[in-house]
Amino acid sequence: MASSSSPTRPNQEPRWRRLPEDRPRQILTAALEVFGERGLAAARLDDIAKRAGLSKGTIYLYFPNKEELFREMVRDTVVSKIERREEEINSMTGSATDAMIRFMRGHWAFIRSPQFAPLFRLIHAEIHHFPDLARFYAEEVVARGQRLIAGIIERGIASGEFRRVEPLAAARMLTAPFVMHGLWCTHREAFTSVARKTDDQILDELIDFYLHAIRSTDSSAGEPRTT
Repeated sequence: MASSSSPTRPNQEPRWRRLPEDRPRQILTAALEVFGERGLAAARLDDIAKRAGLSKGTIYLYFPNKEELFREMVRDTVVSKIERREEEINSMTGSATDAMIRFMRGHWAFIRSPQFAPLFRLIHAEIHHFPDLARFYAEEVVARGQRLIAGIIERGIASGEFRRVEPLAAARMLTAPFVMHGLWCTHREAFTSVARKTDDQILDELIDFYLHAIRSTDSSAGEPRTT
């Protein structure tokens, strides 16, 4: 007769038995899911703990409250990507055009990732109800990302690749169409202009349009190369 106390198979291992170093990642992943589904105000730490397969008390070992959990989720989801792009762009020795294309490809990949849509909903639907979190997001994500783009543009102006524009204004002109096209691609059934095009085709169009808008008319150094 088979014993009723047979060991759990590896693929049935309860989530709460994972290594302690995995727990912050479990919590942050669950937080993004729950925040995205229920909103920042309505989400409870109990809900996040249940989604992560942990006790509520375990969350307090890593994050003192829901607001700090939100901040760390943003750092993990967005700020870490900005930091990597800063390092990549700062270490590049090629043209500003190449750096801009590399940035746009990375930016588009994030916008089309599963993490972007719930975060976008949170920021635009609720963040104004949390002034401290709004300031945090404005400084750590929006301003920092635009400074990165503006830095590439300044580099291109200095090299003669880009025409003389106001760099931060030009940075805003990049982020807005990328975000809107990303949202349209998420709901292709409602937007016929993107319905029959792939993500790569949309990206190539965005790159070509933006580089055409900022490149210098006196130099061929900034000719767009989308490959």
